Amino acid sequence: MQKIRKGDNVIVLAGRDRGKRGEVLTVIPKENRAVVQGINVVRRHTKPTQFAQGGIVAKELSVDLSNLALLDPKTDEATRVGFKVMEDGSKVRVAKKSGEVIDG
Repeated sequence: MQKIRKGDNVIVLAGRDRGKRGEVLTVIPKENRAVVQGINVVRRHTKPTQFAQGGIVAKELSVDLSNLALLDPKTDEATRVGFKVMEDGSKVRVAKKSGEVIDG
């Protein structure tokens, strides 16, 4: 089970985008990276193709998971993630700061 998943709200802990918040668009577990909306945006010069127009296109590149922290749903601050087994046997993610169960 992953600590950070697609759709989670995260805050950047290190790098040029430190302090920015965004939603996780994709997670790449094999590379230990994630693509976050509005974070690590670069401008690519692309050639026109049969399907897409050329020009300068802004896109998000991946960020290492170690530079991201999940936002606590209760306090809206950075928190670590823990796991808890519920009474019905399901395993859920829990915010360490508030003890709040994280949706997912």
